[in-house]
Amino acid sequence: MSLHVATFATIFFSMILVNNYVLVQFLGICPFLGVSKKLDSSVGMGLAVIAVMLIATAVTFPLQMFLLDANGLGYMQTIIFILVIAVLVQLIEITLKRYIPALYKGLGVYLPLITTNCCVLGVTILSVQNYSADVAAYGFGFAYAEALICAVGAGVGFLVAMLLFCGVRQRVENANPPESFKGLPITLVSASITSLSFMGFGGLVENIINALM
Repeated sequence: MSLHVATFATIFFSMILVNNYVLVQFLGICPFLGVSKKLDSSVGMGLAVIAVMLIATAVTFPLQMFLLDANGLGYMQTIIFILVIAVLVQLIEITLKRYIPALYKGLGVYLPLITTNCCVLGVTILSVQNYSADVAAYGFGFAYAEALICAVGAGVGFLVAMLLFCGVRQRVENANPPESFKGLPITLVSASITSLSFMGFGGLVENIINALM
């Protein structure tokens, strides 16, 4: 396995299992709890987040490198990134409303909340922080590819978390928890246990990739 392929594979699977933005880094909890009740809504939200993360990173990474950093405007990073994400979410919202109205209604208020989803903003900022040094070391093209793989991996990790927790919630709804735990309390307890299950993936991806090289 070549070094580049191993690097990309490590980044991708680490973002899904080891550094999952929802279950490990606890970002994007609002849509995670709000939309994971139904399978179709979970899939729709997950796919929308993947698209926003990928396109937002594809736009913000070169903006950071060639506009903000080049002109000493790094302090405007958060504002610029939020504006880019807001525009992308509006485009996705218009597209879903026009072509997939059922999913648009199913997502409801949580679709425009992608704009303020710290999971999306986090992947754009962390991609710049994690891979900006590789621009000088390996060239912009390689660092840019790393950032895109990171964004896709983070989005797939978000989708995996949504689908996994959707199944957990359906099992919980069929159970009969104590009265004091019904509703949000048992949901939070279930989310905590689901999050703990991902702690076992620490170091697993790196060891598997290294073994294949």
